[in-house]
Amino acid sequence: MVYKTSPYRTVLKDTAIPTIFDLTSHLKNPNTMRHRKRIKELTEEDLQKIKERRLVTSIDQLVKKEAIVEESTIDEPQVSVEEKEYRDYLRSLFEIMLMMGKQNVPLKSDPVSQCDHTVSNLQSLLEMRMIAGDKVLRKRFQATAVNSEYLSSTHQNQLLDVCENTVREEILMEIRESRFFSLVTGELVDFAGESQLPVFLRFVSQNVLREEFLDFLLFEGDEFALVERLEAQLTQRWGLSMEDCRGQAHKATGSLSTKMKAVAVLLMEKYPLMLHMPCSSTALNIHLGHSLPFPNVQNLMETLRRIKALFEVPFTQDELCKAISVYYPKSEKAETLIQNCSPGWTEQHNVFDVLLEALPPLVLSIDTIVDNKDDKFTAQVIADAYAVSETLADFETIVTIVILKNVLTFTRAFGRNLQGETLDVFNAANSLTAVLHSLNEVNDNLDVYHEFWYEEALNTAGLLGVQENLPRLFIRKQRTSEIGDIQAEAYYKEYVTMPVICGIMQEVEDMFSENNLKALKCLSLVPGIMGHLKFNTTEENYADVYRSDLPSSDTLTAELHCWRIKWKHRGKEVPLPNTIHETLQLQDVNFFPNVNTYLKVLSTLPVLKLAENNNIAMKRLQAYFDSLPTSQWNKSLAMLNINTHVKYDLDVMVDKYCRLYPEEDPGADLEGAEEEAQPGKT
Repeated sequence: MVYKTSPYRTVLKDTAIPTIFDLTSHLKNPNTMRHRKRIKELTEEDLQKIKERRLVTSIDQLVKKEAIVEESTIDEPQVSVEEKEYRDYLRSLFEIMLMMGKQNVPLKSDPVSQCDHTVSNLQSLLEMRMIAGDKVLRKRFQATAVNSEYLSSTHQNQLLDVCENTVREEILMEIRESRFFSLVTGELVDFAGESQLPVFLRFVSQNVLREEFLDFLLFEGDEFALVERLEAQLTQRWGLSMEDCRGQAHKATGSLSTKMKAVAVLLMEKYPLMLHMPCSSTALNIHLGHSLPFPNVQNLMETLRRIKALFEVPFTQDELCKAISVYYPKSEKAETLIQNCSPGWTEQHNVFDVLLEALPPLVLSIDTIVDNKDDKFTAQVIADAYAVSETLADFETIVTIVILKNVLTFTRAFGRNLQGETLDVFNAANSLTAVLHSLNEVNDNLDVYHEFWYEEALNTAGLLGVQENLPRLFIRKQRTSEIGDIQAEAYYKEYVTMPVICGIMQEVEDMFSENNLKALKCLSLVPGIMGHLKFNTTEENYADVYRSDLPSSDTLTAELHCWRIKWKHRGKEVPLPNTIHETLQLQDVNFFPNVNTYLKVLSTLPVLKLAENNNIAMKRLQAYFDSLPTSQWNKSLAMLNINTHVKYDLDVMVDKYCRLYPEEDPGADLEGAEEEAQPGKT
């Protein structure tokens, strides 16, 4: 017992176990009464003395604590007034740089403003902040010449580097803590004449799947040099282990696609668990089209990109809808086609089906844009529309569209499932054999299929008024005497149909190898899929892929059995989680360490779709490029703009800057800036 009112108060230990026992039985036993110690009755005077002793003890302890605090304060290094002002000055600069990154404000103004001798955006913000009452900046720059820049380009780059590295380090800390990750690269971009490859990393942090933009990688040299540079970036600069990378996906087109596939193969040779998969943000049929290294296919894929850009211009989409209504008057087909041609249709799984069906009205709408009778469009838009029209009115393009549409029909549902819910992805992994069987059946009977497809191409060309002919480049390479002996149908069978079907089959087999399928079939660990399979699952058959990652692989079989029993015999009111994310949110999953690890590793695979609120990195990157002219792109500001959600500490940035540039002269910026402002300085 604890006597609440007694001065002899007792506190139980944290490990004490509550017990029910009898407190009155000893009163009935006379033998225990004589041996019981007598408890002294305390008087009011005794209680007062005890309170006084406790008060004195408390005062002594408080004095000791104050002395310790004073000693620690004395030991802290004293910051001089000049150093404090310099740190406040850096803090103001970092606030401005971070604001420019967040609001997507370029350092320099646009070329038109430069012609008017307008100061840079950074200079304007510094002046505005001084006007608003920033005494630190005012004191710093009050003696600066009127026409000189406040900050030299060197100092600007130093500040941006510190901002960029600090934000990146915050993300890397989470990746290191989660351990497993996957690599995703974006489409190639150019900065100041150098080709750069955007690098994203996908990982699970606090049981939430995320994909974050980390940096741009210089894209030069052969695939071996690129692999070495990529490894150095991840390991030496970022402190990650390539042994913990569980997947890779590369968004690439044309010749770049071939090079990135070679990079993926080299990485898998070094790290077998770095599985090469399609990227979840790209429809599988679009990916397959980009992966075919044939000029006619790449020309068509580039035309699709141009069509997308063309119909993002104001009023162009209206022209397309009008053309569809004119071509299919008062028809349900027109309404369906208008809906299918809504913005973004060139990136959908059925893009080639829609393109072929909409080809006549699409060409009609583009011709209307080229005519520009209402003066709605600029000369650049008209030129872009004319180039697209010329490509679509080419017989080789029409044949390529028809062949791709028919071949990729067999992978359309498969690809849609890959971007669906977890159960859809699991079903896709189990349906790959049927997809490959269908493609093989087409390849075995290519003569029959090509005959039907070529007839479809002739009919489509007839609707557009396009004559059957051989490609111009092919004719140039042939002797004049041999051209008459070559049949167009035979040519397109050999140089279009056969390469496309063989290329698609090879790419599907490469992207979904045995290990890839084993990994996707491990999705049966998700309770919702277990229930769909009536709890008759065999994860043990596929568990070898990631056995080395498990914390307790010896108990895997028993743990998987317990995991199935847990969900099979759950209460009727307990729902089955249908996604990896829902499963990871459960507290019970921590009692199954092997299952927990499996789910986190599977989450990082690039083929699995991200939640809508976590799928923003690539969109923000593209938005950054679209919002600014090429001359105003800046890698560091792009990094800050894409990662505005990352929390940072300004004091950390200041400390890092002072540590990296300890000999920085507080007045050097002013002198350097004044020199740059003088005539003849560059």
